[in-house]
Amino acid sequence: MQISRTVEVDTPLEKVFAYLSDFTTTTEWDPGSVRTVRVSGDGGVGTTYHNTSKFNGRETEVVYEVTELVEHQRFALRGENKTIIARDTMEFAETPDGGSRVTYTADFTFKGLAKLVAPFLGGAFKKLGDEAEQGLRENLGKL
Repeated sequence: MQISRTVEVDTPLEKVFAYLSDFTTTTEWDPGSVRTVRVSGDGGVGTTYHNTSKFNGRETEVVYEVTELVEHQRFALRGENKTIIARDTMEFAETPDGGSRVTYTADFTFKGLAKLVAPFLGGAFKKLGDEAEQGLRENLGKL
């Protein structure tokens, strides 16, 4: 299952990158995130975050680790719990007018019994992606 959205805002790239590469900001722009706390690290590769999200009425906890950080270009994390592996990637580019373009892609691999229900969650994931796109647009535009 994959969600991918691209957002363009007038906010300068360095501000957008700084904001999104601090994964604790998910509670501001990701409608499913209830709480995100940095567990270890300085924000670079190897940094871990503990995220609590609500999806389809259930709270779930995932520990994410930063797997890639290329300043002003790319930020990627891998999260895992007993039912899912999540790979989140954000790609950044400056727009011709000095704003920013962010492409956010979340790939989900289901494990165990969750594999059986995954095919029925397409609508819920689409809604989640739409709401995250709106949250990104609104919050990045305010920076």
